[in-house]
Amino acid sequence: EVRRLVRDLLLLAGVVFLGVVFLFQPFKVEGASMQPALADHERILVNKLIYRLRPVERGDVVVFWFPGDPHRSFVKRVIGMPGDRVAIRNGQVFVNGEVLDEPYLISPHRRGDHHRPVTVQEGHYFVLGDHRSVSNDSRAWGQVPERLILGKAVLRYWPPRRMGTIQ
Repeated sequence: EVRRLVRDLLLLAGVVFLGVVFLFQPFKVEGASMQPALADHERILVNKLIYRLRPVERGDVVVFWFPGDPHRSFVKRVIGMPGDRVAIRNGQVFVNGEVLDEPYLISPHRRGDHHRPVTVQEGHYFVLGDHRSVSNDSRAWGQVPERLILGKAVLRYWPPRRMGTIQ
């Protein structure tokens, strides 16, 4: 009876371990570009399988391989979807001519922050950091191909006082 219980617990632990390894990947946030949602040196879990089950959505916080150097990864928020027309005027983001509601920003509008209108290519995404004044994102290096998206940032686990889901 005890032997069976130990075997079952070990089997369960193995299944949980494999699930975590294949479903999630830990990621360390570097820099302040996603504040206040994510801060420098925080650690998060990335769901690697979610985009096989459903498409990327506007507002998702994604981790992806940097298009200019596939050995570096970034975390940003999806703003523009394939086919969208994205523009920034005086710090305000417009998607298909409509102002994008961005409640996650600290100070949403910076005078003088402009980006010429672009149409997001099929199979690509326009991503921005939440802390726009320090973020290196699609405004600087263009759109992110879907194939470079590692997954969706879903959970902050370090530091423990900020543990929780990522919005």
